[in-house]
Amino acid sequence: MTAVSPPVQPLLEVRDLNAFYGQSHVLHGINLHVNPGEIVSLIGRNGAGKSTTLKSIMGVLRSRTGSLKFNGQDILKMPSNRIAARGLAWVPEERAIMSTLSVKENLELPPARPGGWTMERVYEAFPILKARGHHPGSKLSGGEQQMLAMVRVLRSGPKLLLLDEPSEGLAPVIVQHIGQIIAELQKEGLAVLLVEQNLKFATRLADRHYVYVDGQIVEEVQRHEVEARREDLLKYLSV
Repeated sequence: MTAVSPPVQPLLEVRDLNAFYGQSHVLHGINLHVNPGEIVSLIGRNGAGKSTTLKSIMGVLRSRTGSLKFNGQDILKMPSNRIAARGLAWVPEERAIMSTLSVKENLELPPARPGGWTMERVYEAFPILKARGHHPGSKLSGGEQQMLAMVRVLRSGPKLLLLDEPSEGLAPVIVQHIGQIIAELQKEGLAVLLVEQNLKFATRLADRHYVYVDGQIVEEVQRHEVEARREDLLKYLSV
């Protein structure tokens, strides 16, 4: 008799998530999950609620209801620092690096945890950051700032990385390099929840895609379905 494998427990499980900016109801019953080692993307037009979902998960947006479970634990009422300590890391769209600190100081500021990237690995993956080590964050290019924002949180050894528009405004060669790093991270077991307007970038990396319209998820698309649905997906992204 063939043994049946037990179902995979999601690393992140979001159920009936509603979120509010003041009196504005911006997320309406969001349901999604991310399995260990999986890359999942959120796609949709600007203002559809994708970034708000990441802020809600990370506890940055506190005005929300529903269920948020990470690694089997309820994190809905936890502050952001406690959520981060459990292995969730967030790279916001604005990158949020310390502009007055040097690259090296930005990298040394967050506490390095077991399993996190060493400085040697940071410099191996992104040699330009070593070359720019004494430059303040404000003097870096957009691509260099994105690299710094990513590896800074990877120093903490997260289990799940929340990435908000990592390819936005970057040169194609930088986008390709960041994509390669994300793919390598997945091979090492890191899960990624990716918000992305660049459909080509998102579909090349992600195993599944949640499509957002007006603060709601309207459908879930598997990797193998993307090519047949590409025109439909592009319509969701069009202005």
